[in-house]
Amino acid sequence: MDEQTFKLDRTAFHAGTHEETEKYYARNQPKTSVERLMAANYLNSNAFQFDLDNPPKMDRTVFSMRKHEL
Repeated sequence: MDEQTFKLDRTAFHAGTHEETEKYYARNQPKTSVERLMAANYLNSNAFQFDLDNPPKMDRTVFSMRKHEL
């Protein structure tokens, strides 16, 4: 995944009217669910400092599975 795809738009954080904000987000937000997930994955990789191409493995010893009896 190319890291240049996502950029932080610092112009989005300015004081303005509600109408201006709505117009901005209507033009600039990711449209599909795949685009939103890619952006979320990119933000998580930056926040938790992991490589997008090599994410950390989930620790499966923390979770347990039980059958629910009906």
